[in-house]
Amino acid sequence: MKKTILLLAVAFGITNVFAQDLKSKKDEPILPEAGDWAISVDAKPVLNYLGGFLSNAGAVSPTWGYPGTPLAITGKYFKDEKTAFRAMVRIGLGSTTYTNYVNDQTYTGTGTPPTVKDTRKVSQHNIILGGGMEMRKGKTRLQGYYGGMLYIMLGGSDTTNAYGNSMNKTYANPLSTTWGSNGAAGAGPMSSRITQDKAGSTFGFGLRGFIGAEYFIFPKMAVGAEFGWGIGMSNRGDGTIKTESLDVNLNEQIVSGKNGGKKQFGLDTDINSMQMMPTASLNLTLHF
Repeated sequence: MKKTILLLAVAFGITNVFAQDLKSKKDEPILPEAGDWAISVDAKPVLNYLGGFLSNAGAVSPTWGYPGTPLAITGKYFKDEKTAFRAMVRIGLGSTTYTNYVNDQTYTGTGTPPTVKDTRKVSQHNIILGGGMEMRKGKTRLQGYYGGMLYIMLGGSDTTNAYGNSMNKTYANPLSTTWGSNGAAGAGPMSSRITQDKAGSTFGFGLRGFIGAEYFIFPKMAVGAEFGWGIGMSNRGDGTIKTESLDVNLNEQIVSGKNGGKKQFGLDTDINSMQMMPTASLNLTLHF
Protein backbone atom coordinates (compact mmCIF):
# COMPACT_ATOMS: atom_id res chain seq x y z
CA MET A 1 0.00 0.00 0.00
CA LYS A 2 2.86 2.41 0.81
CA LYS A 3 4.43 1.71 -2.58
CA THR A 4 1.11 2.38 -4.32
CA ILE A 5 0.60 5.71 -2.53
CA LEU A 6 4.18 6.75 -3.29
CA LEU A 7 3.79 5.84 -6.94
CA LEU A 8 0.58 7.84 -7.27
CA ALA A 9 2.20 10.83 -5.59
CA VAL A 10 5.14 10.68 -8.00
CA ALA A 11 2.77 10.33 -10.96
CA PHE A 12 0.72 13.33 -9.84
CA GLY A 13 3.88 15.37 -9.40
CA ILE A 14 5.16 14.51 -12.85
CA THR A 15 1.90 15.24 -14.63
CA ASN A 16 1.45 18.61 -12.91
CA VAL A 17 4.61 19.78 -14.67
CA PHE A 18 2.85 19.58 -18.02
CA ALA A 19 0.86 22.48 -19.36
CA GLN A 20 -2.63 22.80 -17.98
CA ASP A 21 -4.33 23.08 -21.39
CA LEU A 22 -5.04 19.32 -21.09
CA LYS A 23 -2.80 18.42 -23.99
CA SER A 24 0.54 16.68 -23.88
CA LYS A 25 3.79 18.12 -25.21
CA LYS A 26 3.00 16.26 -28.42
CA ASP A 27 -0.36 18.05 -28.60
CA GLU A 28 -2.27 14.86 -27.67
CA PRO A 29 -5.62 15.28 -25.86
CA ILE A 30 -5.40 14.17 -22.22
CA LEU A 31 -9.10 13.57 -21.55
CA PRO A 32 -11.53 11.27 -23.40
CA GLU A 33 -13.45 12.69 -26.36
CA ALA A 34 -16.67 11.86 -28.18
CA GLY A 35 -16.34 8.52 -29.96
CA ASP A 36 -13.62 7.15 -27.69
CA TRP A 37 -13.72 3.59 -26.37
CA ALA A 38 -12.28 2.55 -23.01
CA ILE A 39 -11.49 -0.64 -21.11
CA SER A 40 -10.68 -0.99 -17.42
CA VAL A 41 -8.40 -3.41 -15.58
CA ASP A 42 -7.37 -3.87 -11.97
CA ALA A 43 -4.71 -1.23 -11.32
CA LYS A 44 -3.04 -2.87 -8.31
CA PRO A 45 -0.77 -5.35 -10.19
CA VAL A 46 0.46 -2.60 -12.51
CA LEU A 47 1.07 -0.13 -9.69
CA ASN A 48 2.88 -2.76 -7.65
CA TYR A 49 5.09 -3.51 -10.64
CA LEU A 50 6.00 0.14 -11.15
CA GLY A 51 6.35 0.67 -7.41
CA GLY A 52 8.97 -2.06 -7.29
CA PHE A 53 11.38 0.31 -8.99
CA LEU A 54 11.08 2.67 -6.03
CA SER A 55 12.06 0.09 -3.41
CA ASN A 56 14.58 -2.63 -2.74
CA ALA A 57 11.96 -5.33 -3.24
CA GLY A 58 12.32 -5.35 -7.01
CA ALA A 59 9.60 -5.33 -9.64
CA VAL A 60 7.30 -8.33 -10.00
CA SER A 61 5.78 -8.98 -13.42
CA PRO A 62 2.26 -7.52 -13.54
CA THR A 63 -0.85 -9.48 -14.41
CA TRP A 64 -4.06 -8.22 -15.98
CA GLY A 65 -7.04 -8.52 -13.67
CA TYR A 66 -10.76 -7.82 -13.83
CA PRO A 67 -11.71 -4.42 -12.34
CA GLY A 68 -13.77 -5.48 -9.33
CA THR A 69 -16.23 -7.53 -11.36
CA PRO A 70 -16.89 -11.27 -11.35
CA LEU A 71 -14.73 -12.28 -14.35
CA ALA A 72 -16.60 -9.94 -16.68
CA ILE A 73 -15.12 -7.76 -19.42
CA THR A 74 -16.03 -4.10 -18.90
CA GLY A 75 -15.88 -1.22 -21.33
CA LYS A 76 -17.20 2.25 -22.16
CA TYR A 77 -18.18 4.21 -25.23
CA PHE A 78 -18.13 8.01 -24.95
CA LYS A 79 -21.17 9.70 -26.47
CA ASP A 80 -19.43 12.98 -25.71
CA GLU A 81 -16.70 14.12 -23.34
CA LYS A 82 -19.14 14.18 -20.40
CA THR A 83 -21.30 11.11 -21.11
CA ALA A 84 -20.39 7.46 -21.63
CA PHE A 85 -22.32 4.23 -22.13
CA ARG A 86 -21.08 1.31 -20.01
CA ALA A 87 -21.22 -2.39 -20.79
CA MET A 88 -20.04 -5.60 -19.17
CA VAL A 89 -20.20 -9.13 -20.49
CA ARG A 90 -19.25 -12.63 -19.45
CA ILE A 91 -20.16 -15.64 -21.59
CA GLY A 92 -18.77 -18.70 -19.88
CA LEU A 93 -19.48 -22.10 -21.43
CA GLY A 94 -17.52 -25.23 -20.71
CA SER A 95 -17.40 -28.93 -20.04
CA THR A 96 -14.92 -31.30 -18.46
CA THR A 97 -14.81 -35.08 -18.97
CA TYR A 98 -13.09 -37.36 -16.45
CA THR A 99 -12.24 -41.03 -17.07
CA ASN A 100 -11.29 -43.85 -14.74
CA TYR A 101 -10.60 -47.54 -15.36
CA VAL A 102 -11.85 -50.36 -13.12
CA ASN A 103 -11.60 -54.14 -13.42
CA ASP A 104 -14.06 -55.86 -15.74
CA GLN A 105 -16.50 -57.71 -13.46
CA THR A 106 -17.27 -60.32 -16.12
CA TYR A 107 -13.69 -61.62 -16.29
CA THR A 108 -13.32 -65.13 -14.86
CA GLY A 109 -9.76 -65.92 -15.92
CA THR A 110 -6.68 -66.22 -13.71
CA GLY A 111 -4.47 -63.58 -15.30
CA THR A 112 -4.56 -59.82 -14.98
CA PRO A 113 -8.19 -58.78 -15.51
CA PRO A 114 -9.02 -56.37 -18.32
CA THR A 115 -10.50 -53.01 -17.44
CA VAL A 116 -13.59 -51.05 -18.40
CA LYS A 117 -13.99 -47.28 -18.50
CA ASP A 118 -16.13 -45.12 -16.24
CA THR A 119 -16.70 -41.50 -17.32
CA ARG A 120 -17.99 -38.32 -15.76
CA LYS A 121 -18.92 -35.23 -17.79
CA VAL A 122 -19.49 -31.89 -16.09
CA SER A 123 -21.08 -29.11 -18.20
CA GLN A 124 -21.77 -25.59 -17.02
CA HIS A 125 -22.62 -22.11 -18.20
CA ASN A 126 -22.31 -18.71 -16.57
CA ILE A 127 -23.53 -15.64 -18.42
CA ILE A 128 -23.54 -12.05 -17.15
CA LEU A 129 -24.72 -9.06 -19.20
CA GLY A 130 -24.89 -5.49 -18.02
CA GLY A 131 -25.32 -1.97 -19.32
CA GLY A 132 -25.65 1.55 -18.00
CA MET A 133 -24.78 5.22 -18.25
CA GLU A 134 -21.91 7.27 -16.82
CA MET A 135 -21.88 11.06 -16.38
CA ARG A 136 -18.64 12.96 -15.78
CA LYS A 137 -17.67 16.23 -14.07
CA GLY A 138 -14.47 18.24 -14.01
CA LYS A 139 -12.32 20.19 -16.44
CA THR A 140 -8.86 19.15 -15.21
CA ARG A 141 -6.96 15.89 -15.14
CA LEU A 142 -8.98 14.98 -12.06
CA GLN A 143 -12.39 13.78 -13.25
CA GLY A 144 -15.35 12.76 -11.14
CA TYR A 145 -18.13 10.53 -12.44
CA TYR A 146 -21.39 8.88 -11.39
CA GLY A 147 -24.15 6.79 -12.89
CA GLY A 148 -26.00 3.49 -12.80
CA MET A 149 -25.97 -0.02 -14.30
CA LEU A 150 -28.35 -2.95 -14.65
CA TYR A 151 -27.13 -6.58 -14.69
CA ILE A 152 -28.66 -9.95 -15.47
CA MET A 153 -27.13 -13.36 -14.80
CA LEU A 154 -27.88 -16.85 -16.13
CA GLY A 155 -26.21 -20.02 -14.89
CA GLY A 156 -26.49 -23.78 -14.58
CA SER A 157 -24.60 -27.07 -14.46
CA ASP A 158 -25.18 -30.72 -15.40
CA THR A 159 -23.13 -33.75 -14.35
CA THR A 160 -23.60 -37.16 -16.01
CA ASN A 161 -21.89 -40.44 -15.05
CA ALA A 162 -21.49 -43.56 -17.19
CA TYR A 163 -20.17 -46.90 -15.87
CA GLY A 164 -18.41 -49.68 -17.71
CA ASN A 165 -19.72 -52.45 -15.42
CA SER A 166 -23.45 -53.06 -15.76
CA MET A 167 -25.85 -53.35 -12.84
CA ASN A 168 -28.14 -56.39 -13.22
CA LYS A 169 -29.34 -59.57 -11.50
CA THR A 170 -25.96 -61.22 -11.91
CA TYR A 171 -24.01 -58.20 -10.70
CA ALA A 172 -26.11 -56.42 -8.10
CA ASN A 173 -23.10 -54.55 -6.68
CA PRO A 174 -20.89 -53.73 -9.66
CA LEU A 175 -17.42 -52.31 -9.21
CA SER A 176 -17.82 -48.59 -9.90
CA THR A 177 -15.88 -45.35 -9.58
CA THR A 178 -16.46 -43.08 -6.63
CA TRP A 179 -16.32 -39.58 -8.11
CA GLY A 180 -14.88 -36.56 -6.35
CA SER A 181 -14.91 -32.89 -7.31
CA ASN A 182 -11.71 -33.30 -9.36
CA GLY A 183 -12.29 -36.72 -10.89
CA ALA A 184 -11.98 -40.24 -9.57
CA ALA A 185 -11.63 -40.54 -5.80
CA GLY A 186 -11.59 -44.36 -5.65
CA ALA A 187 -13.62 -47.40 -6.67
CA GLY A 188 -15.63 -50.14 -5.00
CA PRO A 189 -18.81 -52.24 -5.21
CA MET A 190 -21.99 -50.17 -5.28
CA SER A 191 -25.62 -51.11 -4.84
CA SER A 192 -26.69 -47.58 -5.85
CA ARG A 193 -24.89 -45.06 -8.04
CA ILE A 194 -25.65 -41.60 -9.44
CA THR A 195 -26.11 -41.33 -13.20
CA GLN A 196 -27.07 -37.65 -13.42
CA ASP A 197 -26.91 -34.64 -11.12
CA LYS A 198 -28.40 -31.55 -12.75
CA ALA A 199 -28.61 -28.25 -10.89
CA GLY A 200 -31.59 -25.99 -11.41
CA SER A 201 -31.21 -23.01 -13.72
CA THR A 202 -30.10 -19.78 -12.08
CA PHE A 203 -31.46 -16.34 -12.93
CA GLY A 204 -30.43 -13.15 -11.23
CA PHE A 205 -30.41 -9.40 -11.70
CA GLY A 206 -28.82 -6.41 -10.05
CA LEU A 207 -29.16 -2.65 -10.11
CA ARG A 208 -26.18 -0.56 -8.98
CA GLY A 209 -25.45 3.11 -8.62
CA PHE A 210 -21.81 4.13 -8.62
CA ILE A 211 -19.58 7.12 -7.98
CA GLY A 212 -15.87 7.48 -8.53
CA ALA A 213 -12.96 9.66 -9.53
CA GLU A 214 -9.95 9.18 -11.77
CA TYR A 215 -6.77 11.08 -12.54
CA PHE A 216 -5.25 11.12 -16.02
CA ILE A 217 -1.58 10.42 -15.44
CA PHE A 218 -0.86 10.26 -19.20
CA PRO A 219 -2.92 11.06 -22.31
CA LYS A 220 -6.03 8.85 -22.31
CA MET A 221 -4.67 6.78 -19.37
CA ALA A 222 -6.24 7.20 -15.95
CA VAL A 223 -6.02 5.66 -12.49
CA GLY A 224 -9.18 5.84 -10.41
CA ALA A 225 -11.27 4.44 -7.61
CA GLU A 226 -14.95 3.53 -7.72
CA PHE A 227 -17.58 2.74 -5.11
CA GLY A 228 -21.20 1.75 -5.45
CA TRP A 229 -24.46 0.82 -3.80
CA GLY A 230 -26.77 -1.78 -5.25
CA ILE A 231 -29.54 -4.29 -4.96
CA GLY A 232 -29.23 -7.85 -6.23
CA MET A 233 -31.47 -10.90 -6.39
CA SER A 234 -30.96 -14.41 -7.74
CA ASN A 235 -32.98 -17.60 -7.83
CA ARG A 236 -31.75 -21.12 -8.53
CA GLY A 237 -34.58 -23.53 -9.21
CA ASP A 238 -34.82 -27.11 -8.04
CA GLY A 239 -32.58 -29.56 -9.85
CA THR A 240 -32.83 -33.28 -10.49
CA ILE A 241 -30.71 -36.24 -9.46
CA LYS A 242 -31.01 -39.70 -10.99
CA THR A 243 -29.83 -42.84 -9.21
CA GLU A 244 -29.39 -46.33 -10.61
CA SER A 245 -30.22 -49.32 -8.39
CA LEU A 246 -32.14 -52.65 -8.38
CA ASP A 247 -35.66 -53.15 -7.10
CA VAL A 248 -36.78 -56.05 -4.87
CA ASN A 249 -37.04 -58.26 -7.95
CA LEU A 250 -33.46 -57.38 -8.93
CA ASN A 251 -34.62 -55.43 -11.95
CA GLU A 252 -32.75 -52.27 -12.85
CA GLN A 253 -34.51 -49.03 -11.90
CA ILE A 254 -33.66 -45.36 -12.27
CA VAL A 255 -35.00 -43.25 -9.44
CA SER A 256 -35.37 -39.49 -9.94
CA GLY A 257 -35.17 -37.09 -7.04
CA LYS A 258 -34.79 -33.35 -6.52
CA ASN A 259 -31.96 -31.06 -5.54
CA GLY A 260 -33.07 -28.07 -3.54
CA GLY A 261 -32.82 -24.60 -5.06
CA LYS A 262 -31.49 -21.37 -3.60
CA LYS A 263 -32.69 -17.78 -3.37
CA GLN A 264 -30.53 -14.76 -2.58
CA PHE A 265 -31.20 -11.09 -1.92
CA GLY A 266 -28.79 -8.30 -1.10
CA LEU A 267 -29.00 -4.54 -0.59
CA ASP A 268 -25.67 -3.02 0.37
CA THR A 269 -22.60 -1.08 -0.67
CA ASP A 270 -20.94 -3.04 -3.46
CA ILE A 271 -22.24 -6.50 -2.57
CA ASN A 272 -20.65 -9.43 -4.37
CA SER A 273 -22.14 -12.45 -2.57
CA MET A 274 -23.93 -13.57 -5.73
CA GLN A 275 -20.82 -13.26 -7.91
CA MET A 276 -22.52 -10.72 -10.16
CA MET A 277 -22.27 -7.33 -8.46
CA PRO A 278 -18.98 -5.40 -8.80
CA THR A 279 -16.93 -4.60 -5.74
CA ALA A 280 -15.12 -1.37 -4.93
CA SER A 281 -11.87 -1.29 -6.86
CA LEU A 282 -8.79 0.64 -7.94
CA ASN A 283 -8.82 0.72 -11.74
CA LEU A 284 -6.52 1.53 -14.63
CA THR A 285 -8.58 2.77 -17.59
CA LEU A 286 -7.24 2.99 -21.13
CA HIS A 287 -9.00 5.12 -23.76
CA PHE A 288 -8.58 4.80 -27.49
